[in-house]
Amino acid sequence: MTNPWVAFLLVPLVKIVVILLAVILLAAYMSFFERKILAYMQIRIGPNRVGPRGWLQPIADAIKLLVKEDIVPARAEKLVYFLGPVLVVAPALVVFSVIPFGPAFKLFGYEVAPYLTDVNIGILFILGVSSIGVYGVILGGWASNNKFSMMGGLRSAAQLVSYEVPMGLSVVTVLLMANSLSLVKIVEAQKQAGVWFFIPGIVAFFIYFVCGVAETNRNPFDLPEAESELVAGFHTEYSGMKFAFYFLAEYANMVVISSIATVLFLGGWLPPFPNWLAALWASPALAWIPPIAWFVLKMAVFLFVYIWFRGTFPRYRFDQLMDLGWKVFIPVSLVNLVAVGAGVLLIGGK
Repeated sequence: MTNPWVAFLLVPLVKIVVILLAVILLAAYMSFFERKILAYMQIRIGPNRVGPRGWLQPIADAIKLLVKEDIVPARAEKLVYFLGPVLVVAPALVVFSVIPFGPAFKLFGYEVAPYLTDVNIGILFILGVSSIGVYGVILGGWASNNKFSMMGGLRSAAQLVSYEVPMGLSVVTVLLMANSLSLVKIVEAQKQAGVWFFIPGIVAFFIYFVCGVAETNRNPFDLPEAESELVAGFHTEYSGMKFAFYFLAEYANMVVISSIATVLFLGGWLPPFPNWLAALWASPALAWIPPIAWFVLKMAVFLFVYIWFRGTFPRYRFDQLMDLGWKVFIPVSLVNLVAVGAGVLLIGGK
């Protein structure tokens, strides 16, 4: 007989601590990987002073930000100024509570799932909670009492609202194919179908990821920041750990977008073609690979593409950015949604 205190209190607390520490550590080292990869692309060395080959650089950066003087503008709206970074980083961390990193497994007689919870409206929860982050950017820019910060916040409002629409429509196509809002059931639906959803939903997959790049304010869509134009944009007046929170949220949101793309379009923790190549994955040479390793590998590919974009593409003009969202992605995503819906009805024989 299992102890209910262990199952309903201790295990969730351990999961929360593990997920938070993993996300924070990954976000810290994403900055290191980004600087290293960009250095290789530009035939430079990158950070190499702190620790072996620079591997302790994120720890040095964290210590520097912790001891850095926290300057608050004299005419800032103090309460809102402090709430800005919190409203950005908190939703980015909360979203990880419903992302499934692998199937349930047995540990010391208890069934442990490598995710905090599986709610039947998981994808709606993610879309609702993640949309709160834009308020942290807008309010942080406004509360700083700096016209450049305010301009960066307004750019962010226009950009994020514009790209949330086609992103949501691309997610709906997956919901039609999976017939569920649960992220775990979406992965299981891909296993039953024997194919990852990015193959029948290639258009939705492309729209989702490009919109995800725009939602995280990354190149070539980093107009809210646009440091060459706006003196770093909405976070110009922030320093110390409040400044670090904005970048922690940026990298955490990159991981969120990559994780959701992995779950919705690339089969989550499933290996490639799990039904067609079942004998291959069950062979002694490959059976040792844990499901979570497939999830991490797919997520790492998306994160690498983020960095690749930054080292490759020039920044869009703001009118080009808005035209792409409203005049291209929204019409295409609507047409694609109708096409996928018709295909689901025909295949389902309804």
